Amino acid sequence: MVCRLVWYAGKKKECKKMRVIAGQAKGIPLKAVPGIQTRPTGDKVKESVFNIIGPFFDGGTAIDLFAGSGGLGIEALSRGCEAAIFIDKSRKATETIQANLEKSRLSDGAQVYRTDAKKAISVMAKKGIKGHLLFLDPPYKDTAAYDLLDAAAESGVLTENAIAVCEHDKEVKLPDETVFFKLIKSSAYGSTIISIFRRKEIEEA
Repeated sequence: MVCRLVWYAGKKKECKKMRVIAGQAKGIPLKAVPGIQTRPTGDKVKESVFNIIGPFFDGGTAIDLFAGSGGLGIEALSRGCEAAIFIDKSRKATETIQANLEKSRLSDGAQVYRTDAKKAISVMAKKGIKGHLLFLDPPYKDTAAYDLLDAAAESGVLTENAIAVCEHDKEVKLPDETVFFKLIKSSAYGSTIISIFRRKEIEEA
């Protein structure tokens, strides 16, 4: 079944240590992207995300747009996803994802691409890829990037029962409903909001 790159304005903040929370690679520490002021999804938030989507989580393919260090996609693989696709346009990010996949021994089920998220959706559509879980965490306050939620569904990249996990700053307000998705849960963790959407039934869309 999907995002996690939050930019800090002003002073640099130190990234918290990350690890795989559960599953096949439980306890494996993960690297953060070096030299970039990012805030990877913390362990507490990550655990909460998977607790919430648990009833809807049944393997399949995860798509991690703006993947950063790849923590969410790797967690999905560890917990039983058959495949995960990681997208980030930063070379440092994709190199970090590859290193984290190797360390967690989950490379076999993963594909990592250094490209723009919008272009990636188009390419995945042409390849006939179907994601069950979408992680979406665009750069800080880039509200236009959340249009990719519906773009992915419209292009056929997401399954009819797909779940989308959007991580965003509290100043970014996402709608309760889009053309293809309905908000099913929104939780605050300090300045971070996790909004979880479920794809509408065909007759609702």
